[in-house]
Amino acid sequence: MSTQPTELFPGFEVQAEGCESRTILDHITGRWGTLILLALHEGPMRFSEIRRTVQGVNDKALAQSLKHFERDGIVDRLAPADGYPSRVEYRLTEVGAGLELRLRELVVHLYDEMPRVLDSHAEYDSRRAS
Repeated sequence: MSTQPTELFPGFEVQAEGCESRTILDHITGRWGTLILLALHEGPMRFSEIRRTVQGVNDKALAQSLKHFERDGIVDRLAPADGYPSRVEYRLTEVGAGLELRLRELVVHLYDEMPRVLDSHAEYDSRRAS
């Protein structure tokens, strides 16, 4: 018999509408969240560096994700003392680094399983074509 998350963390139910943990999970697993966190693995990056690394993300989506992550305590915004916004950097907090590690493990697992996934695609497409 497995322990349910709600038994371990009373007050949080990720599957319940309106639960804060669900909101945070949405930030992490949304269209760009995971990719942004993976990009910050190497260390602090400027906005433009993140945008170049996470191909396809636009400025608005990136800015919104970084604001969510900053509020959630997942990313720190490092502003220079001179106030130049072009020198602002973002880095993972301790919480963010732990999340990124687990996301990277998930991506490595996905890479390991890609041959089976692609075989499944081919089999499915073949069945659908007949």
